[in-house]
Amino acid sequence: MWKKYKTYIISILIALGVGGLSALLTSNNMNLYNEIITPPLSPPSILFPIVWTILYVLMGISSAMIYNQKEDYPKEVRNALKVYAINLFLNFTWSIIFFNFKAYFFAFIWLLLLWATILTMIVKFYNIKPTAGYLQIPYLLWVTFAGYLNLSIFLLNKM
Repeated sequence: MWKKYKTYIISILIALGVGGLSALLTSNNMNLYNEIITPPLSPPSILFPIVWTILYVLMGISSAMIYNQKEDYPKEVRNALKVYAINLFLNFTWSIIFFNFKAYFFAFIWLLLLWATILTMIVKFYNIKPTAGYLQIPYLLWVTFAGYLNLSIFLLNKM
């Protein structure tokens, strides 16, 4: 049984670990969200960890699905997982840029790069295993919404 689920468990733990470490490194500045001017449609801060946990689990499942195709599509899987690794790096550092450095405009530009890697990842994953691509769509939608929040916060809090 372990062998069957091992890739999924490890992949989910990697994604959750990236998110958890980023949250840990920004935890001293999370109160920032309650101190800045936020735009209409801003969700309560409690919603963010719930949504991100779900998204990281989906990312882990999706990446495991791709990894499990390595024997049939070695080059494609390697390329897709490289994009995923870049995406995890961009995802990890966005929170630090936004919350720790309060560099809202730079965080927005960074988020555009993140969004582009998610879109690229969806296409690459879809071409290997369509379900894996579809599992990334909620992530793309959430980061699109985060882009609205990020840009609005930059515009509303300019000094």
